Amino acid sequence: MKNYQSILGMMLLVSVITIHTVAAQNEVKEQLVVPLTDPAKPGSLKVGLINGSIKVVGYAGKDVVIDAESVINTRKERADENSQGMKRITPRGGLEISAEEKNNKVEVSAQSVRQQVNLTIKVPHNFSLKVSTINNGEISIENVAGDMEVNNVNGGIVLSNVSGSAVANTTNGAIKANFKSVANSPMAFTTLNGNVDVTFPATAKFNVKVRSDRGEVYSDFDIDVDKTAPKSNKTAQNGMYKVNIDDWIQGKVNAGGSEIMMKNMHGNIYIRRAR
Repeated sequence: MKNYQSILGMMLLVSVITIHTVAAQNEVKEQLVVPLTDPAKPGSLKVGLINGSIKVVGYAGKDVVIDAESVINTRKERADENSQGMKRITPRGGLEISAEEKNNKVEVSAQSVRQQVNLTIKVPHNFSLKVSTINNGEISIENVAGDMEVNNVNGGIVLSNVSGSAVANTTNGAIKANFKSVANSPMAFTTLNGNVDVTFPATAKFNVKVRSDRGEVYSDFDIDVDKTAPKSNKTAQNGMYKVNIDDWIQGKVNAGGSEIMMKNMHGNIYIRRAR
């Protein structure tokens, strides 16, 4: 079974997907309701933006519900002296959104011509996610259980009340996560500029590998830290010698388990125990 929906300017309706449109003076909103092939089974969502925020919320329903909003920039633009006597034909706004479903796998694409798009997507609780954005937006995920791959560039990442495993990466932004339960799978949380703050269940078992180049590492877990000497790597080139010291902090929590890696450059790292 395959459901496909596309909206561009004036909408083209496909019968199996429900669409609601709201047009305001400076914004365009669309809603898509995407049924799953087998709602009794877990599903997956893949969604990526260039410009905008993404919020994914787990709920008790059976469909994937996508709310998209594009805000039109009404700011006055500088006059182009070379365009005197001419009319601009470049569109100011317009929202393109598409969703495709096949065997419980949903892929969403949403773009707005020269504008920011913000997505709020409701999914059944048991869903795996692959979510990304680049500019002008945060990624937030809440009440979802599954494998999560989350990538941002200029914005933060927030995971609230989630279960399963996560790989979260951003460049300019903080990462904050709160896990109800964790899978026996490796996880990673990395950023260049921002804190990494992750809360795990008190009984979670994992190996930790942590490094903050220009910050501190804090934890209220009883971590059995590996006290062996840091590994060094000596290289020679053109008569010059260089020694690199591996200054990762490594240890075990509750006798250890799968590895959880956290790394940043500017910011602190917090490994918290849920209370």
